[in-house]
Amino acid sequence: MHIHIVGICGSFMGGIAVLAKQAGHRVTGCDANIYPPMSTQLEAQDLALTEGFSADQVELNPDVFVIGNVVTRGNPLIEEILNRGLPYISGPQWLAENMLRDKWVLAVAGTHGKTTTASMLAWILEHAGLKPGFLIGGVPENFGISARLSDTEFFIIEADEYDAAFFDKRSKFVHYRSRTTILNNLEFEHADIFPDLAAIETQFHHLVRTLSANGLIVANGRDANIRRVLQRGCWTPVEFFGVDEGWQAKGAGESFVISDKSEIIGTLKWGLLGEHNRMNALAALLAARHAGAPMHVGIAALEKFSSVKRRMEVIGVVNGITVYDDFAHHPTAIHTTLEGLRGKVNSARIIAVLEPRSNTMKMGVMKDALAESLAPADQVFCYTANLGWDAKAALKPLGGRAHIYDDLQQMLGAIINNTGPGDHVLIMSNGGFGGIHEKLLAILRLRP
Repeated sequence: MHIHIVGICGSFMGGIAVLAKQAGHRVTGCDANIYPPMSTQLEAQDLALTEGFSADQVELNPDVFVIGNVVTRGNPLIEEILNRGLPYISGPQWLAENMLRDKWVLAVAGTHGKTTTASMLAWILEHAGLKPGFLIGGVPENFGISARLSDTEFFIIEADEYDAAFFDKRSKFVHYRSRTTILNNLEFEHADIFPDLAAIETQFHHLVRTLSANGLIVANGRDANIRRVLQRGCWTPVEFFGVDEGWQAKGAGESFVISDKSEIIGTLKWGLLGEHNRMNALAALLAARHAGAPMHVGIAALEKFSSVKRRMEVIGVVNGITVYDDFAHHPTAIHTTLEGLRGKVNSARIIAVLEPRSNTMKMGVMKDALAESLAPADQVFCYTANLGWDAKAALKPLGGRAHIYDDLQQMLGAIINNTGPGDHVLIMSNGGFGGIHEKLLAILRLRP
């Protein structure tokens, strides 16, 4: 089969491209915005990419156009596909029908931590010799690739609540028919397609309604929104984590004890930061156990887990200044990331550099929570180009710690002037951020 992927450079659609090629399909694709790590991964797979969405791409004559959810009506290629009556399908549906039909699907859902938890889960099953396939919204460092097909029954997928395509407004995750399902947490997000939290809870309930009675839900027992979803109707066994009546991870720093109610199961020693990652670990361990990986095997695997690119990734240390790249863009994720870093560096200075780039952040829906989420940082630099709200007013509670710029070069210069040996610079964005990471490191290397 020849598929042409429209919007191929997103992490999900790029992953489909990798899987399809591994399965023997001919894969071509197009997109407008290309940046690492997905662009690098696609180049390594020798996939043919077309820049832009020109209508003449219909002349490639694929068997089907696989449409990403970033593509809308008015797009020249989409209009030509519709005018000619050519076959098209959403990415999640194509994946479900062509890759997942006979698989034991382990789905990781939630507002935060999907990529890290899915990566942990994949690594545990790999360590256990179960050789899973996977499609993850980032690049797990243990694998070096975000998607892989395997000949075993197990397939791990990051299960997003975002809609499938402009013509399919169901959440992606309802397509996957998972047997093991993690519900990590649930908050309001994606304000561009959901009017409120209740609408997202309904989508999560739609997911729960598709799950079989012989499967398992691994759920965050601390999250009242998830409990409310389950109370609307649940036909699948549930194991809770993070609460006294379920599984717990107690401790701090790089070592913590894992227990089931009052029974201690084992101790996990690793290098990841923060309470949120301990919760991610519990979820991954329980899901892996359901698939046949014993708890002690999972603990041993996580001690060798190397995190995910762009998740608190140290990208350079120059003259005693450590620079990190992180994907955080929701206030909760920003706060937990900063808190985790604070727990590691103690009283050392943290310089937070933020690009509010997601659709929800651009709309200003979360602006009132932003100052509090950035509170653990000693200095905050916020890039405000293309924002439709007043970031200076939103960050006023931070006082002189907050610095607002709509010019990237000017902000870069200000960061350099405010950074010294021993500082930790945490750059947070869900995009390329104008290459600020490498620009900053390059200037630091040249500075006496």
